[in-house]
Amino acid sequence: MRALMTVMLLLLMSVSTTYAAGQFRVGDQGEDIAELQDKLVGLGYDVIADGAFGPAMAEAVKEFQKSCGIKADGLIGPATYKALLDKDMPEITRGVSYIAGTIVAAATDYIGVPYVFGGTSPYGFDCSGYVQYVFAKSGISLPRTADVQYEVGTPISTTDLVTGDLVFFSTYTYGASHVGIYVGDGQFIHASSSRGVTIDSLGSSYWSSHYIGARRIL
Repeated sequence: MRALMTVMLLLLMSVSTTYAAGQFRVGDQGEDIAELQDKLVGLGYDVIADGAFGPAMAEAVKEFQKSCGIKADGLIGPATYKALLDKDMPEITRGVSYIAGTIVAAATDYIGVPYVFGGTSPYGFDCSGYVQYVFAKSGISLPRTADVQYEVGTPISTTDLVTGDLVFFSTYTYGASHVGIYVGDGQFIHASSSRGVTIDSLGSSYWSSHYIGARRIL
């Protein structure tokens, strides 16, 4: 079964689908996103031009859309793209970044779900149970606990983080004892023991001081 899941993941990663009238959304990444972020920054919106479409960018897009009389959905379709960059929207090719986007979209569905130690379902999650559950929704199998999840995938530096990467922290015990999913804009989504599933900043004093590394699964 594990071998089958690995083959399925490799097939998903090798396939790109082009949507002529698609939309950029949370989870997308690349030069097109960076160009849009640069424009938003220039207009005074609070986003980080890191090439990853995260929640902060989606909020900035909503505010821009409101100012232009465009439906404020946080998605960048042809009308929003034209209003931002004054040119026609290109075709969107989706591959690994699309898979990352589906993972992030699934992750945000559970914001507010309470923390339950040992929890692995929408009735209550612990950090690694949450990550395992969200990745499984996209057909990707991960180990159960944070310390073992820290041993899979490819180690990456903080400066190379992209949407869908796993970020790890040493909290209540030595080693990887907490895990979250990077969602862009320097933020990650995770099951917090005090607030349940929520989004936090890697740059906050607490999380930056407990951060120990990241792994790329996709």
